[in-house]
Amino acid sequence: MSTADTLAPDLPRRWPEPRAMLRLIKPVTWFPPMWAYLCGAVSSGASPGGHWGQVVLGVLLAGPVVCGMSQAANDWCDRHVDAINEPDRPIPSGRIPGRWGLWIALAMSALSLLVGWQLGPWGFAATVAGVLAAWAYSAEPVRLKRSGWWGPGLVGLSYETLPWFTGAAVLAAGAPAWQVVLVALLYGLGAHGIMTLNDFKALEGDRQMGVNTLPVTLGPERAARLACWIMAVPQVAVIGLLLNWGKPLHAAGVAGVLLLQFAAMRVLLRDPRAKAPWYNGTGIVLYISGMMITAFALRHLGA
Repeated sequence: MSTADTLAPDLPRRWPEPRAMLRLIKPVTWFPPMWAYLCGAVSSGASPGGHWGQVVLGVLLAGPVVCGMSQAANDWCDRHVDAINEPDRPIPSGRIPGRWGLWIALAMSALSLLVGWQLGPWGFAATVAGVLAAWAYSAEPVRLKRSGWWGPGLVGLSYETLPWFTGAAVLAAGAPAWQVVLVALLYGLGAHGIMTLNDFKALEGDRQMGVNTLPVTLGPERAARLACWIMAVPQVAVIGLLLNWGKPLHAAGVAGVLLLQFAAMRVLLRDPRAKAPWYNGTGIVLYISGMMITAFALRHLGA
């Protein structure tokens, strides 16, 4: 082995590793906002014929572009916490060296605005709100993620309410009906509980770095119980609204997926720290299934 080969592993990386760049923007997180945008498109009542370009562009904007940007921004701002919790992540591991994480997040912010501009005034305004929310969540001096209440609340609204509203507004070419806005808001509020469960994976690092998530301030057991309530109550409200709007079959569908969530919650509460990742892969599928059921109910309201 040559001297150059021996020293090569110790040389600092100058360029990001392509696979690390993909991991930085976390494709696994894209699905919820993409799904919410589709829910908005369905709930608008508009025919997708002639609007497929807006549907596809909006889904890509909500997922890979804006959500991917928010993940890059969060990883850059969280690099010191991640060095404790998950040192193998792209930035603390050095696979994305120097300030490349910041440049990627800024470039994707600009790309988000450029793509959002193509969706008209409603789409662009929503994109601006999404970009600002992403940086407000992660970056100093605001850094709302330090709060176990404001942080998950902002992310829930950004992941569910905002893309739902955007999909409905873009396809309707105007402000969505009040029923659409109300339901989108309820599902965004319920997503606060989902985001709280997501905080379990960083419990030790958050405690050391002063990030006051609910698992840190309340403890895992109390935080998990509260998260379950936060997820369930808005769905109960949606069921009541659907019954009031004359959609009993859709209400029954949402009630059915909520009952399945209750069963999953019982498993979660036996060992919140161990079962939170499992619930995030199981209960959330049920949660978003109820979203689409509700979207079709709104569509048939003529909303």
